[in-house]
Amino acid sequence: MKYFNVTVMERGKKREELIKADSKMAAIKQAKFKLPTAVMVIKATETSAPLGESLEELFSGLKKTFKSKIPINDKISTIRQIAVMTDAGIAINDTLEDVADNTHNQKLKEIFTKMNADINAGNSMSDAMEPYSEEFGHVALAMTNLGERTGNISESYHKLADILENIRDNTAKFKKAIRTPMITMAAMGIAFTILIMVVVPKFKDIFAKFKTELPLPTQILLKLEWALSNYGIFILAGLIGIVVAIKYFYQNNRDFKLQMDRMMIHPKFYLINKAIFLSTMHKYNLVFGELVRSGIPVSEALDTAVGMVDNLAIKEQLLSVNANIGRGMNLADAFEITGLYENMLLQMIKAGEAGGQLDAMLEKVTQYYDMQFQDLIDNLSAYIEPVLLFFIAGLVLLMALGIFMPMWDLGRAVKNG
Repeated sequence: MKYFNVTVMERGKKREELIKADSKMAAIKQAKFKLPTAVMVIKATETSAPLGESLEELFSGLKKTFKSKIPINDKISTIRQIAVMTDAGIAINDTLEDVADNTHNQKLKEIFTKMNADINAGNSMSDAMEPYSEEFGHVALAMTNLGERTGNISESYHKLADILENIRDNTAKFKKAIRTPMITMAAMGIAFTILIMVVVPKFKDIFAKFKTELPLPTQILLKLEWALSNYGIFILAGLIGIVVAIKYFYQNNRDFKLQMDRMMIHPKFYLINKAIFLSTMHKYNLVFGELVRSGIPVSEALDTAVGMVDNLAIKEQLLSVNANIGRGMNLADAFEITGLYENMLLQMIKAGEAGGQLDAMLEKVTQYYDMQFQDLIDNLSAYIEPVLLFFIAGLVLLMALGIFMPMWDLGRAVKNG
């Protein structure tokens, strides 16, 4: 949201109104709607946010950045419980009351208690869940709507739990695959820092007595030791600050998130780009296929599925699909324009559309992305091993050359003398 100074004319006098809106035209429309008809809106100019608003947004963003998420296992457990209880014929308000009483997650307890109160007040379940779309996700809202339309909340929630379990399992598998390499790199970094802080100072006085210029590796080690000895706390604080700032802007600034997401799927980002792309496309097609199979219209299913996409760069490409379908384009051609699908997959989707078996073909597309993703995860150690070896060899070589090269130079100088 942006801020605009809207200049208006009232009884022959000009004055300015501060309006918060998405664009200049939106600010002018908002001013016309907000102010009396006798007041004439002249122009709107973008301005910076008031200090109070800026601080409020900053604190709100920081709170959002460090806000703890509801564990996916807790969500799956409660969704399964709702599915089982409604399948047994228990009324939805009694079901939600029981779920709220039995869940150990305090956040979920509060949410289901409020939802139950809203349903008792006459609201539908989807309306009661809508304020918590951030906690449950777009697909949960879509499956709730579907359950209400078909009168079968139980079946919809069983499918919802299956979708969430699939996403959870793939996420857990990816985290497990990268855990060992990350621990190895962190351990090497810590060990290298300790060596610089402990070993290099013992040679520092010896190196100071050399009359010749020290080799480059030795100069690097001495400068690193000096920086860590004098500014180690500040360097650590700076690194933490950079991480926090990146996380904050990634979650609260759309332009920054878009640039980061584009960078993460760039071909130069070895393995990371492929892992993000495959996991994103698998999740998107999984949700889209399940919604189509459940009877949700393609246009609505596309809107819901794209809401599950976290990478903004991929999301922008997928958002064009629904717009092109609205112009009369078929699904396969709309997917082709995004450039995200291989020709083989496009042919499968086209055949599914023509034969009335779109849901079956989407299942095969999902299986293809899942197979590719699983293959990447299963062989991740083999892919990362060369990078780790290069990283470790570089640190060991720098330490060895930095310490022993001056000794070799000194030995040659004594021998020649």
